[in-house]
Amino acid sequence: LESILASIEARKPDFDAYIAPQKEFADLTIEVLPTALDPEDKKTLRVRCIQREGVTDFSPCYLFDEGSAITWAPPASKLSADAPGLTMSYGPEDFFGRPVQVLEMDGTFNNLQELVYVESQLSNTSTKFYGEMTQAMLKLADAPGSNNGTGLMQTLAAFAIRELYEKKAMAAKAKAAEAAATA
Repeated sequence: LESILASIEARKPDFDAYIAPQKEFADLTIEVLPTALDPEDKKTLRVRCIQREGVTDFSPCYLFDEGSAITWAPPASKLSADAPGLTMSYGPEDFFGRPVQVLEMDGTFNNLQELVYVESQLSNTSTKFYGEMTQAMLKLADAPGSNNGTGLMQTLAAFAIRELYEKKAMAAKAKAAEAAATA
C-alpha cells in the first residue's frame, strides 16, 4: 500500500497539470474517492460516475428513477458486502457549471454474480441485453476493482463508448449511402 501511495503522489504533478484541467470538458468522468461509510477505513472506495447532460447520442445511466435524488443500501440478502457495507446513490448535480447526473457506489461487493441485482436497478446502461454488465464484470473477476465501483463505472463507461461509436458509425454509413445514391 505504501508503494502504491508513493507512486500516486509522484504522479500528482502531471495529473494536476494535464488531467485535472480536462475534467471540465469531459462528457463522462470517473472520480475515485475514499469511502464515506467509515472515516477509519483506508481501503474501501467511493466511486462517482459524473455524466454530462445534453450530449448528443448519450443518455446518462441512472438508478431507479431518472432525475431523482436517491441513496440506496441494497439488502445483504441480495447483495453481500463486508463492513462497512455498500451504498449506491444517484442524482443531479452541477459540475464545472454544467448539469450532470451522478451515479455513485461506495463499498465493495463479495459476490460478482450478485451484481445482476444491481444491474436490474439501473437504466440506460447501454447494454445490449439483461445481464451483459454482470457478464462483463465476471470476465474480469480477477482484475483490480472488479468488486467495487471502479470496475462497475469503467464497465458502464465502456458500454456508453461502444453505444456512441455504433451510433456515429451508423450515421456515417447512412450519410455515405445517401451521398452515393445522389452521385
